[in-house]
Amino acid sequence: MTPLDLDRYPSLERSTASISPRETEESALESHLRTLRERLETVRRSASPLERAELQLQIGRTLVSLNRGNDAWPIARSAFDVFVGAQEWESAVDACDVCFQADRPASLRALGQGLWLAVTCPIDPELSVTMLNHVVEETPNDFDGAAVAATTALFLADLRATGQQREDLHFFASQALGKVARHHSGVSNQEQFDAWLERLELRDPAKFLPRLREIIDHLVQDDWWFDREALQSKLPVS
Repeated sequence: MTPLDLDRYPSLERSTASISPRETEESALESHLRTLRERLETVRRSASPLERAELQLQIGRTLVSLNRGNDAWPIARSAFDVFVGAQEWESAVDACDVCFQADRPASLRALGQGLWLAVTCPIDPELSVTMLNHVVEETPNDFDGAAVAATTALFLADLRATGQQREDLHFFASQALGKVARHHSGVSNQEQFDAWLERLELRDPAKFLPRLREIIDHLVQDDWWFDREALQSKLPVS
């Protein structure tokens, strides 16, 4: 087949050039969304609730990427209940992340649920750090919440990650904590940073983790989607 000669079809060349990268991305996302929905419809009767929930989670995340939060929220929220019932904690946190990014009225409550699970349950530390970083990004500069979240992210990276993942997460969390210190108190050198850590009591997990729980309680507003005590009883004792 000979190559298409765009000189002979100038209108085609103009129309091709006018397609923006965002339009191309949206087209690919819409195609992916159709495929996921067709797959869900195909397996609706034969698949297990967990398998359907995993497809719903993918659909929800794709909808968020298309800025269709209204559609993404109920799908991810429904999947969350299935994941908790199946003790699939990592997928449950992922569903909370989708609900948060859907930018709906209860999105901050979703973030709080996901944070509690991300810190309490033995999931991929990268996802835990991602959830904590949402708090860093959402907290005003003059509030301590970002410092607590960034410190917890660094703590979890050290505690749960290994190898290259540990190095990567430790670097990311350290950079985030340094940025928070600059924005919060104008910290510009190591001496100031050390003093800042001491002043905010960020060196001792026994002090900063309870403060994270207060942040989570503030986000959730006592609208918990699961029984925390019952969930903790199912977790392995470390």
